[in-house]
Amino acid sequence: MLRTIDFVIIGFMAAAAVLTFQIKYQAEEQLEEIKHLEAEIRLEKNTIDLLKADWSLLIQPGRLQALVERHQDELGLEITEAHQIVRPQELPARIMDLPERAQEMMAEVPDSTTITGSVGQ
Repeated sequence: MLRTIDFVIIGFMAAAAVLTFQIKYQAEEQLEEIKHLEAEIRLEKNTIDLLKADWSLLIQPGRLQALVERHQDELGLEITEAHQIVRPQELPARIMDLPERAQEMMAEVPDSTTITGSVGQ
């Protein structure tokens, strides 16, 4: 009673069922991987929030002022005077911006008169 076409159809249906289950299991594996990555992302975001909170505590002006006062002798910081602030155009040329011959000449000259920042010397 069974014809050849029946066997072909039964074989096709079996192959389709196997393929369907295989796709289902692959989708479940992908879903598990997505859940794992989302958990890692949440952990990293929480860590970033914690670090931002810690940073905001560390840079509070009152805390920094107390640290400066406590370590004034080691740091040697002084108040920045108005004449120490310059525009970028007023700064001397960097050695690497000069021609090669000038770089060689500048390398031999010590520059002991330049004081930068607010560190007293």
